[in-house]
Amino acid sequence: MNPWIESILKEFPADMVRLWVAADPDDVLLDEQVLAELRERGFDLLPFEDSVVFRAEFEARYREDWDRGGRGPAKALILHLARADSSELPWDYLNQARVVRLSLAELFPQLSYSVVRQLAPEHRQNLFAAQDKFAKQMHGERLTKEFLLTHIYKINPHLLSKAEDLWGNLLRLHYDETELPQDLVRHMVHILAEEQAFRHLPLAELFSSRSYFLRVLQEAWYCYLHGLGVIRQGVAEPHVQYERIIDVPFDRPQIRAVIDSLFLDGALHPLEISGGASGIPAWARVGVVEDPFAMRNLIVEGMKSLETTLPALDASYRDWSQFARRFGELLARFHRLEIERANGIHNQIVALQQLIDERLLAWVKQHYADLPSLPAVKGPVMVHHVPHYLARCRNNGEVRVALLVFDGLSVDQWVHIREHLTKYAPALSYDESTTFAWLPTLTSVSRQALFSGLRPREFEGSIEHTSKEPVLWSAFWQGENLRANEVMYHKSIKRVDDLPGLADKLSNSAIKVAGLVIDTVDEIVHGAVLGKRGIASLITSWCETGFVEQLFELLLSHGYHVYLTADHGNVEAVGAGRINEGALPDLRGERARAYRNEILRDQALVTCPTAVELKIPGLPESFLPVFAAERTAFVTQGEQLVVHGGISVEELIVPFVKISRTSWAP
Repeated sequence: MNPWIESILKEFPADMVRLWVAADPDDVLLDEQVLAELRERGFDLLPFEDSVVFRAEFEARYREDWDRGGRGPAKALILHLARADSSELPWDYLNQARVVRLSLAELFPQLSYSVVRQLAPEHRQNLFAAQDKFAKQMHGERLTKEFLLTHIYKINPHLLSKAEDLWGNLLRLHYDETELPQDLVRHMVHILAEEQAFRHLPLAELFSSRSYFLRVLQEAWYCYLHGLGVIRQGVAEPHVQYERIIDVPFDRPQIRAVIDSLFLDGALHPLEISGGASGIPAWARVGVVEDPFAMRNLIVEGMKSLETTLPALDASYRDWSQFARRFGELLARFHRLEIERANGIHNQIVALQQLIDERLLAWVKQHYADLPSLPAVKGPVMVHHVPHYLARCRNNGEVRVALLVFDGLSVDQWVHIREHLTKYAPALSYDESTTFAWLPTLTSVSRQALFSGLRPREFEGSIEHTSKEPVLWSAFWQGENLRANEVMYHKSIKRVDDLPGLADKLSNSAIKVAGLVIDTVDEIVHGAVLGKRGIASLITSWCETGFVEQLFELLLSHGYHVYLTADHGNVEAVGAGRINEGALPDLRGERARAYRNEILRDQALVTCPTAVELKIPGLPESFLPVFAAERTAFVTQGEQLVVHGGISVEELIVPFVKISRTSWAP
């Protein structure tokens, strides 16, 4: 075990007490590896966010069984308190529990706490090792910033003087999706601005925003090709020049080494050209489409890249998040291919999907249980974290917030929407990430978790329908000190005709938080007869009505900070046979069914031996899901359809995007 994990777990010796209190203001315990090791040792962890909710769960699931001499769900329970002072906890907890205090200040005594606390949790392990090896004296704020830049981000701003060195570091950071804390960005900008070569650059934006960086890089790529005499296809249709074109030294070795990967992953888009590519260097041809087979070949190379970087069994959720986005970009390209060329590589896509699904299922069995407890400071890990994350955004100055839930939207379908907007609404920009849906990935489970901010176990009474969503959404925000008339929930928003009525409601100055359900994609999916390729085409047609950009503009013009996500995605599946049970299942879906007792659940597993049983912590104990295996569905044998509810990357990992107006001007 590495020293970082050991330094934390040494505070929790086995067989000491059953109830623990962790006073942990820096969320030290909420680390994937730490949580997995604690679970292996027999510990459960529950956040203490609401005393009533915690007491109900503690008494019903743990204490009663312990008092009867049973083991309960776990050998020991850690009450996780996200603050340093535990004195306000109920006396009976403190009387029987062992209190442990954890702090980054104690774990990193040689470094400035105010700087270290801004570091993303995934870097703490490496920083702990670097402190032990290199921090031989106390470091103030400035030295701590230099220490982090050098040992965590591998950047020394004092040594950056050439354009290729600057762009090489930017490419490495953004390709790895590494986010720099704002204090470090400001520190670097202060140093780099002294260099004459960098004074004209928007350094803060380039280091802070991956989406900004990629759009600048995309425009610089088109400009670079233009300088080589490349003729853009469709020149009669003018390209919108809204970026400040910045010269990037693409032909330098450290730049070329990363550029091809960005094109393969879909982060950059190749330029469709006419007149041949004889003047383009061989290394740059990945960034152009010169014949009908070029995009098909790019997809094939992208599949090879994805296969070699498939997350391992011990991967973090961040690894899967990044992988899901890359896979979504590839699927979107595949669904835009001409049908003849798509058919030629269809079997390769299917084989890759099967490989991904197998790996994801194995990973979910080991790690999914830890996701609900992870902190949502940098972004929501799971959909029930979304309201909590938005509440933090409001506390940080985003007074009006709008959450758009595009029901059933998968990552690849978001890519189709984004590409339309890039062309027709170039003033918009997107900070893209993903979040995990709740299993089973059914609307009544995952969308209720999304609007309530609760785990499904906490809304057991309505888990089979969505009628309580408005009440749960309002209750969450009233818990965040908003009044009921300051919270809005509206669903069944589908087309341009719905926008005037919505505008009237949004214009109410009292509204501080709006939760909106956009139903169109889900309707398209449930009516699909031509698979996800047909869905992609219908989504494009829907976008061409102008609905999406008008919706975004409506919200932005009323001062809302706009966030888009989904409750689940969708996947192509083939029927493996129906389970004929009449009305017995409490929740029936094509990819998942749920039962209220073990006898019925076990009968279903016998009836359909390929079905998968998976215990999901956070679900009600009497809510027992069964999942269709691989990419099958509980429908007539051989029937092909697009569905959701199961365990695949396309269903489980959904987009989470902040939409804003671009910060650059023409």
